[in-house]
Amino acid sequence: MAAHEPLRWDERDRSAGPLPPGGLLDLLSVAAVVLDTRGRIVFWSPQAEEVFGYTAREALGQYAAMLVRDEHRDLVTRLFAEVMSTGTSWAGAFPIRHKDGSTRLVEFRNMRLLDDLGDVYALGIAADQSTLQQVETDLALSQRLVAQAPIGIALLDTDLRYLLVNPALERINGVPAADHIGKHPRDLLTFLDVDTIESALRQVLLTGTPVIDQYTVGRTPADPEHDHAWSVSYFRIEGAGGRVIGVANSVVDVSERHQATTAADRARRRLAVIAHASARVGTTLEVEHTARELVDVAVPDLADIATVDVLDDVLAFRRAAPPREPGPEMFRALAVAAAYPTPAATAALAAGDLATYGADRLITRCVHTGAPILVTHTSGSDLQHIARDADTAAAFAEAGVHSYLAVPLIARNEVLGVLDLLRARNPQPFDEDDVLLAGELAARAAIAIDNARWHQSVRNTAETLQRSLLPSPPPPLAGLTIASLYQPAQATHEVGGDWYDVIPLARDRTALVVGDVMGNGIDAAATMGRLRTATCAFADLDLTPEEVLHHLDKITQGLEHYIATCIYAVYDPHDHTCRIANAGHLPPVLAPAHGPPRLLDLPTGAPLGVGGVPFHTTSFDLGTGDRLVLYTDGLVETRRHPIDDRLNTLLRTLDAPRRPLEETCHWLLDSLRHPDDHDDVALLIAEATATPAPGRSAPA
Repeated sequence: MAAHEPLRWDERDRSAGPLPPGGLLDLLSVAAVVLDTRGRIVFWSPQAEEVFGYTAREALGQYAAMLVRDEHRDLVTRLFAEVMSTGTSWAGAFPIRHKDGSTRLVEFRNMRLLDDLGDVYALGIAADQSTLQQVETDLALSQRLVAQAPIGIALLDTDLRYLLVNPALERINGVPAADHIGKHPRDLLTFLDVDTIESALRQVLLTGTPVIDQYTVGRTPADPEHDHAWSVSYFRIEGAGGRVIGVANSVVDVSERHQATTAADRARRRLAVIAHASARVGTTLEVEHTARELVDVAVPDLADIATVDVLDDVLAFRRAAPPREPGPEMFRALAVAAAYPTPAATAALAAGDLATYGADRLITRCVHTGAPILVTHTSGSDLQHIARDADTAAAFAEAGVHSYLAVPLIARNEVLGVLDLLRARNPQPFDEDDVLLAGELAARAAIAIDNARWHQSVRNTAETLQRSLLPSPPPPLAGLTIASLYQPAQATHEVGGDWYDVIPLARDRTALVVGDVMGNGIDAAATMGRLRTATCAFADLDLTPEEVLHHLDKITQGLEHYIATCIYAVYDPHDHTCRIANAGHLPPVLAPAHGPPRLLDLPTGAPLGVGGVPFHTTSFDLGTGDRLVLYTDGLVETRRHPIDDRLNTLLRTLDAPRRPLEETCHWLLDSLRHPDDHDDVALLIAEATATPAPGRSAPA
């Protein structure tokens, strides 16, 4: 049917037989009146009483002139004579006089009748013009609305055959309107769930209860390459007398809403996966365990098969910088997971295996570029560049791998390896949303893997590493001035285990450390060196103070039964906030620029090496000019005085007029330490400044 032909009605032959009332003639109440040649009423239909108000008994035998007002009689007489003499029909609207005395406009169709005896009569067919105009208006409005409506509209008969299809539905279905007429939905809508559609139509016909806004998704010949979504509604259509004519359906294309809803669902799914990953990935500081947690999160929500492959040189800390000329790379498989048993998972590297991938392989390109690689639809040649060898590519093809995504694992600007994702049974290809989700997972996991990598390295080296007892002077620090002092014990052959450290961190932060290994001698010094080295390594991992102490505690437990106390603080000059945790150490002193010094009220915590006792991080403000004093027990403890008295003496000493930092270090040492004390002292004073200033170290 051409687009300008808006409506199609079923033109097939219908079986003869009476129909129940309720048709258009009944709605219009068409009256029939027959006059003889003298103008007398000889036939009077029941509907005539509705139009003119007179019963048949009152009208029959009367002249029709009684229905006309006096001023119209001459005109009516002339028109009647013309119809009777010439046989010409007359049609038009004419005012008549109703029995109740009112004037009403009636639509007439008048014609001459001839019976078998040759007698002539006049037939008048009449209907109330207001009723007729209303019907005409409604019909015209319905036709134009249906024809021009932007939504698809169809009318089906009680046998579910199409009677009418408007142009909008013709465009939606991609089938000409003429090809709909007389056919059932199952004959045309083979691309949709026709059984469900026809079941709903029959239910509406049977019950009269409409179906509103039923959601359906599919493809039509109008756009066979893309899914569309429609809101479909069904209504039973009845005539004026309640006769069921059929069922109408309206179809609204809601593809944009569907796409928005789908996008929102995908966003919620992505957030759920990320939340799951936050709780599941990085629960330990073991590289292999962290990689296993990552693939377990990715499968099956994101991929059918997931692998984590890390550059072997990076894992072993043998690579200092990316290669200048990209070439083959050796990867170590850390974890593999599959949503179901598949040859693809079997062909992948087992955890712990090593394999070299050429420069043309996508996994190698991913680590060289540091960017994700997406192959939406993989071909045979693509699989050759994804797999490590031809046998693996064949296994991928056999498993039905059809989409591939590789995302680099990057931590602290270093590419550690790749998260490889494959889809086989999942029919949807990877898309840009999946790239974003995989990137989020990879970023979180890379930090955890890198933390675990560093932790394992520190754990392996801290037990044998012996460092110098004192750190080198720190580089210039942002927003912080440092003065430090170390005084060895009087018995020089008894080297103690006191230490301090100043560690520059990322984002202009600084870690401040003071600790004390219990005991004396070379063993205590060696243990101190190990702990200081471990502290520096853990500080680089961007851990919280309590996490640093927790890891130091684990290391100390394995160091020849030594225990140690320690204060670990991190200062951020951008917000002048200091975060601090205590492992059984004496409380630090906060000396505000304007106010008396005071001991910081911190959870004491257990010494390092005790184990089983949690540490806690406390935050406080360190404004410009404020000083933080960290010290070991050798500064205040004596055998003759209670420790509380000595701490009060420390506060009173610091409450004196301010001195420069280096001078303050010596002032405290001279004021508090007795020359005969046989314990070493580590002292560290940090003052917050408005601008970066270099750290300084006071000589002993």
